[in-house]
Amino acid sequence: MNKKKILELAKGFRGRAKNCIRIARERVEKALQYSYRDRRNKKRDMRSLWIERINAGTRIHGVNYGNFMHGLLKENIQLNRKVLSELSMHEPYSFKSLVDVSRQSFPGNKKVVIPPRKEGLSMLV
Repeated sequence: MNKKKILELAKGFRGRAKNCIRIARERVEKALQYSYRDRRNKKRDMRSLWIERINAGTRIHGVNYGNFMHGLLKENIQLNRKVLSELSMHEPYSFKSLVDVSRQSFPGNKKVVIPPRKEGLSMLV
């Protein structure tokens, strides 16, 4: 890359990293490495977030994430984790019907144990 391009990419950096070409080149190269790495990590982080949301939604209905997904697989319901996560947050009744379908298809889901609800801080006062 030429000097103009490097200084353009270094715009917004602090100190001499924005106007001294030698330091700017090092910082820009490192920044590009970070952006390359984090574009891949972002996908990993989003998938784990979706799984956490699905797990929270299924545990409300007494099923854990693994059994829920296995039940959907046996019923050949092909919804990805992003869609399931959105359903669990914004469409609780639709998500409950999916949990019920999953529970019927997989015997591990038959034991329904709904966890007791925790009371708020009013009990402590």
